[in-house]
Amino acid sequence: MDTSSLMEQILSKDNLNAAYLQVVRNKGAAGVDGMTVEELGAYLSENGESIREQLRTRKYKPQPVRRVEIPKPDGGTRNLGVPTVVDRFVQQAVAQVLTPIFEEQFHDHSYGFRPNRCAQQAVLKALEMMNDGHSWIVDIDLAKFFDTVDHDKLMTIFGRTIKDGDVISVVRKFLVSGVMIDDEYEDTVVGTPQGPLCGYPHNPPYVELLVMWR
Repeated sequence: MDTSSLMEQILSKDNLNAAYLQVVRNKGAAGVDGMTVEELGAYLSENGESIREQLRTRKYKPQPVRRVEIPKPDGGTRNLGVPTVVDRFVQQAVAQVLTPIFEEQFHDHSYGFRPNRCAQQAVLKALEMMNDGHSWIVDIDLAKFFDTVDHDKLMTIFGRTIKDGDVISVVRKFLVSGVMIDDEYEDTVVGTPQGPLCGYPHNPPYVELLVMWR
């Protein structure tokens, strides 16, 4: 598949409309600019063409994510990143084009962060294999995995499949857009923002695809 001219697919009217509707359905909290999902439609009506031109010319600049902490069931806290609703709109538009491309590369038994797949399906598959006579299940959790993702390695993997420089540029910008913690800005030289396990915001959807790529 030719992946050298994906940006125009991302910026197509149908794709952007679908991205807007998905962000509205996902709801979620406001980011650092305070804009709510309910305000997004009016903002895009006035600024949509400008956003499209910024993406075409590599001038779009994502805002930092808003860092919040939630308690973990086993103690400690989990750091979550809340992007602005405009950035979520752009991320969703990118993801809708990239998802079918990367889906073809996943192993059939990969269940994480994929359309129409979930952890419960992985459990059912494990039970099925136990019933077939297998006696071992290995559960591995990588501590602080999303916090330590290497951007260069991630983009190297990305570039093996995606050849559109405009798309590569915007993905890199989202990775390094920074984080706001109590009104203090911090660079993000490694890692990706992590969202809640259910609902929105998630990690940038294309980042979910990349870090789970086999």
